[in-house]
Amino acid sequence: MQRARPRPLHAPDPYGTPPYGEPGPWAPAPPVQHPAAATPAQGTAMPSPAHGTPMPPERVTPPPYAGGPIPHAAPYALHPADQAPVPVEQQAHHAAPPLAGGSAGPGTVPGGPGLNPPPPGGPWQRYDPWNAPAPADGRRRGTKRGRRLLVVWTAVVALVAGGIGGLVGTYLERDGSSADVELPQADTESVKRDPGSIAGIAARVLPGVVTIHVSGSDAQGTGTGFVLDSQGHILTNNHVVEPAGSSGDISVTFSGGETAKAEVIGHDSGYDLAVVKVTGVRGLKPLALGNSENVQVGDPVVAIGAPFDLANTVTSGIISAKERPITAGGEKGDGSDISYVDALQTDAPINPGNSGGPLVDAQGRVIGINSAIRSADSGSDLEGGQAGSIGLGFAIPVNQGKRVAEELINTGRATHPVIGVTLDMDYSGDGARVATKGNNGGSPVNPGGPGAKAGIEGGDVVNAVDGARIHSAEELIVKIRSHRPEDRLALTVERGGKERKVTLVLGSADGS
Repeated sequence: MQRARPRPLHAPDPYGTPPYGEPGPWAPAPPVQHPAAATPAQGTAMPSPAHGTPMPPERVTPPPYAGGPIPHAAPYALHPADQAPVPVEQQAHHAAPPLAGGSAGPGTVPGGPGLNPPPPGGPWQRYDPWNAPAPADGRRRGTKRGRRLLVVWTAVVALVAGGIGGLVGTYLERDGSSADVELPQADTESVKRDPGSIAGIAARVLPGVVTIHVSGSDAQGTGTGFVLDSQGHILTNNHVVEPAGSSGDISVTFSGGETAKAEVIGHDSGYDLAVVKVTGVRGLKPLALGNSENVQVGDPVVAIGAPFDLANTVTSGIISAKERPITAGGEKGDGSDISYVDALQTDAPINPGNSGGPLVDAQGRVIGINSAIRSADSGSDLEGGQAGSIGLGFAIPVNQGKRVAEELINTGRATHPVIGVTLDMDYSGDGARVATKGNNGGSPVNPGGPGAKAGIEGGDVVNAVDGARIHSAEELIVKIRSHRPEDRLALTVERGGKERKVTLVLGSADGS
């Protein structure tokens, strides 16, 4: 479709309808009014602009503009140079809608140049769906600034209220006015334990273990012991009761707290064992004795005692070695207080104060008497140094302790097995060498003694006992002390570079 040419304003209407006038080139043109804006007279039919019939002009008085009359503008007039005439057939589509209650300046046709905006406050004012209409007095309510102030004040009030609440809560908690705190905790359970557990073993053994306090004229000390029978005999170490001498005091405290006086029945420094007895005490709990021959390396053990006077202390470990030859004592210098022990070695922690206490197996039976430790800074005597345990503890085998305890209870003295020879304690070679001279300058081999009967002579070197190698004189004494008198031993003896085996029956000598 081609675009229609504009026609002059005085041209006749092609549809035969004469124009309303012959306006001059500068005369104001009649206003073009939208059909919907016309107000027909009552009972008058209004022709439809779609049929090309122009509507008669109606004089409309424009409302006053809020800012005063528009200068240099005729009401509803178009400058002839600003708009070309529009054909009648296009008037229905190009007629400008009425402006909202105000006068139009140049270019009243939409899109025309110089469109004058309508005055504010007219009845057809542009509607903004996101803003409420302004009130009649021109003032706006509920502005963004007001809303922002309201949000800020609300936040400030909330923060202040929260801070006050926290302060009040803290004050009430410190003041003790709030509810007491109750922490979760396990319910009460049974205190019974498996008899084979450490707790079960300790429960059975502790009633038969005692703490021994000794005081003498020159010294005092603390040790441990355990009940042997219902008559009140208690086995402990000789070095525990030694400070009492012949006139000191010995008291025994049981695991339940009962205390009783005790007296020495017998002691032996060579075995480092002693027996004391309490009287007038009922309900004694003797401990069962095991068999140290059945003990194997790696067996679990439990040690009970009073290390550093901490009564009823329970520790556990294993047997880390057997038949460990050790010597302890020797403070007197003449050798009379040296003890020779073919010991059980354990890593169960024992310390000064554990001396004389029981070392028990998994069934709670005594298999050893705790007697010595290897300290990091001193000797092996439990009372000789104050260093703690380094996992090297030693116990007298219970088989040896049982024999000595029986002799002490029955006779007051213990017997020692002997071979009837004098040993060279200064020999530095391998094995135990028989001295060439006795202590009194006589023969190093007792005439008629066990050694003489076996054919041993001065200068012979004993290399083994019952097939076990011997590396020193101390080891030979330990091996002999681990047996009873009249036990038969097989010795390997070297003389002149040649070895031979001899059989020897142990003799007996009174201990000290």
